[in-house]
Formats: sequence, C-alpha cells, structure tokens
Amino acid sequence: MLSEVQLQQLDRILELHQYQKRRIIAILQAIQQAFSYLPEEALRVTADAVGISQAKIFSIATFYENFSLEPKGRFVIKICDGTACHVRHSLPILEALRKELGLSEAVRTTRDRLFTVETVSCLGACGLAPVLTVNDRVHAAMTPEKTLKLLKELQEDAKDADQIA
Repeated sequence: MLSEVQLQQLDRILELHQYQKRRIIAILQAIQQAFSYLPEEALRVTADAVGISQAKIFSIATFYENFSLEPKGRFVIKICDGTACHVRHSLPILEALRKELGLSEAVRTTRDRLFTVETVSCLGACGLAPVLTVNDRVHAAMTPEKTLKLLKELQEDAKDADQIA
C-alpha cells in the first residue's frame, strides 16, 4: 500500500509526463528511481492514469531487465560474471558477499534494504576484471578481501549518513 506522500510523488511523475501512454518507459524509469523499484500499486495506478491495461504495464515492467518489482537496497552491487571476470575469479567475490550479507541466489536484498547483490552478464570493463559496480560506480580488479573491505566502508558511510539525517 502506497502512503499518501508516495501517491503524491507518483502523481507528480505522471503529471510531468502528461499522463501519456507513449511515455510509459520514461514513467516507469521515474517511478523506479523514486521508489527504488516498481511497486505493484504504483503500476496499477499508472495503468489507469495513462489508459493502458494492467496486464500491459506488468508485461512491460517484467520484459525489461532494468526494471524490478522487488525493493532494492540503498547500495546495488552488481558483480560481473562475463567471461573475462569469470576466468579471473568473480564467483568467489559473489560468494563472499552473499555469505557476509546472509544472501543467496533467491534472496538478493538484505532485510534492512541497505544492500542488493546481483550478477550481470557483462559490465563492459573486461580489461579491469574482475569488476563489480556499486550504484553504477565501477570497482576494478576486485578480490573477495577487497570486496569485504568495500562493504565495510559502505556500511560506515550509511551509518554516518543516517546519523546526519
């Protein structure tokens, strides 16, 4: 259930895009940016507002890999498992992250929604392998040890930011 504030935010997004169904991809991108995923209720409201079926909007939301129907963490960590990264041992990096955060292939986001860990086929930085990104910032030549150190730094950054807020 979306809160009143979230519904207002959604309405501003729809207004910005003039409730036009031809702008549905841009609308979905804006919703995901605002909420960190595509809440089902937001999809239903959007479908009604722009005049498309709920089935159609859900098919669009599930067709594109960049859209998520599940909440993501503040830090989205993507580990490359393309050929260059794989042969340079990206799998132990993934395993270390999952173990440290209590995640698995089925559970990709921590309960506190601080971290989401995903694998991707290629990040386009093969010469820097193995590579991972944190919120699209590239980290090159990673090892499990370097990754766990980065994870601790991210946790400290989040703690500091929460104390300021």
